[in-house]
Amino acid sequence: MKERIVTGVIAGIVFILLIVIGQLPFTIVIIGLASIGLFELLKMKKIASLSIMGAISLIFMWTIVIPNQWFETGILSNFSRSDLLIGFIILFLAITVLTKNSITFDEVGFVILSSAYVGLGFHFLIETRLLENGLSLLFFILFLIWSTDSGAYFAGRSFGKRKLWPEISPKKTIEGSLGGIFCALFIGLIYHYFVPISDSIGTVIIMILVVSIVGQIGDLVESALKRHYSVKDSGNILPGHGGILDRFDSLIFVLPVLYLLHFI
Repeated sequence: MKERIVTGVIAGIVFILLIVIGQLPFTIVIIGLASIGLFELLKMKKIASLSIMGAISLIFMWTIVIPNQWFETGILSNFSRSDLLIGFIILFLAITVLTKNSITFDEVGFVILSSAYVGLGFHFLIETRLLENGLSLLFFILFLIWSTDSGAYFAGRSFGKRKLWPEISPKKTIEGSLGGIFCALFIGLIYHYFVPISDSIGTVIIMILVVSIVGQIGDLVESALKRHYSVKDSGNILPGHGGILDRFDSLIFVLPVLYLLHFI
């Protein structure tokens, strides 16, 4: 427990400082975290990171995660993101033939979906910070996710009786889930009172509910992955906390949904 607390405090302080600094340092670190997250997924599938497939997968994910402005200047300005993604997908499919099916269609499908899952989530983390109100908005989203986790934990321990989804995550309860949502509403409205997020309180409430509910779904997605591949944690880079995906599973699932709903 002591190791978990120390790691959590140090990692939390460093991450908050990076968010405040923003700009290139934040972008570089997030790309690095996304790279580690992808390697964690490849390891689950027993695809070696230090292999041709691992290297191509990493470059493919980078094509997804890098900020939009990088395609507007420099050498990347000669390409569009969609052109590169299509090219990579064709390359992945060709690899199944060139390797005489030692790299299978199943592995290629896994890599493409994994790169999209990790790349899109961390991409919108970078893009959110780059917004004019990115700092306050990103902290708002993070506080909602953290308060959901805390509320669900304490409500589950105190009142939890009915299992939420035992086949995926045996310890989670319906009462804990509802407790997380109520805690997010409480913290989110307090945050909005001091740092207004929108002119409409209705929009703020809807956003809070979306972040809290979708964040819990993101946590279950990661739990389903780990259960399917029979691993306890996605990695061990954070002592007492597991891997990068264990810590960012809710956030990288929430951000693309907020983008689709035009909240970011």
